Amino acid sequence: MADLSVRIGSLRLKNPVIAASGCFGYGVEYADAVDLSSLGGVAVKGLFLNERDGHPPPRIVETPAGMLNAIGLQGIGVRRFVAEKLPELKRLNATVIVNLCGSTLDEYREVARILSDAEGVDALELNISCPNIKEGGIQFGCSLTGTYDVVSAIRKVTKLPVIPKLTPNVTDVASFARASEEAGADAISLVNTFLAMAIDVETRRPKLSNVLGGLSGPAIRPIAIRMVWECHQAVKLPILGMGGIATVEDALEFIIAGSTAVQVGTMNFVDPFIWTKLLAGIESYLDRHHIARVEDLIGRVELPTWEPAWTGS
Repeated sequence: MADLSVRIGSLRLKNPVIAASGCFGYGVEYADAVDLSSLGGVAVKGLFLNERDGHPPPRIVETPAGMLNAIGLQGIGVRRFVAEKLPELKRLNATVIVNLCGSTLDEYREVARILSDAEGVDALELNISCPNIKEGGIQFGCSLTGTYDVVSAIRKVTKLPVIPKLTPNVTDVASFARASEEAGADAISLVNTFLAMAIDVETRRPKLSNVLGGLSGPAIRPIAIRMVWECHQAVKLPILGMGGIATVEDALEFIIAGSTAVQVGTMNFVDPFIWTKLLAGIESYLDRHHIARVEDLIGRVELPTWEPAWTGS
């Protein structure tokens, strides 16, 4: 039987399959359908210091190969999460990766301090890439200096693995991976959603109340794969790859491109039971190809011997 365990900094995951933040609530909502302890990890919904209402509806629009969302990071706040959700996640033996948010550096630091003092948090995923809010978040994530500053600030207040979640809405995502590495990150998550828009042609109005939203689902997967591959060439950090994973083949593609682990988001809404299928499929692939450990598959893409035109020119 193949070894599915992977290492993310000081954290050892039993397998590389993680429920992505924003599509799995706080984890406890799915406990009746999914054995949370069977997953490599659960990345919980993003947390600010205080409760947050998010945007008014409509907040989700289906697209031909995915969906747009502009939830606006609605949430219960970090203190309620620690008091109400974390004990249940601990009882369920979940590996908990908390997605934390901030409008300012001070808020990021304070949320990180609270989570670091809480029993049952295994890693911190820094949300510096949500395209659906005006303050904080992507304002840091679209700036190399801002990315460095947030990661560096969190690194100084926690011993937990620090995993910035990078935005794809930049020209050169690898440079942001390097800034994260230089600031002390233990890994990187990529990609978050792509900034997008949909219009109702009959009313000529945007379909989302926020006008713009984040595109996720199979439509973004080839771009996400390219970005994972680019970052794998640029940094030594483990990569938590995501973006449109719907099948075992999709998950394997991310791993071969350079992901140490994968996060599944939008597909969870389509098939809440996808987790056992992914784990069984990855194990079957490793056995079929006589690969002893999933870690031996990371970044093992076989490049052509001729010189490709990477830029498409």
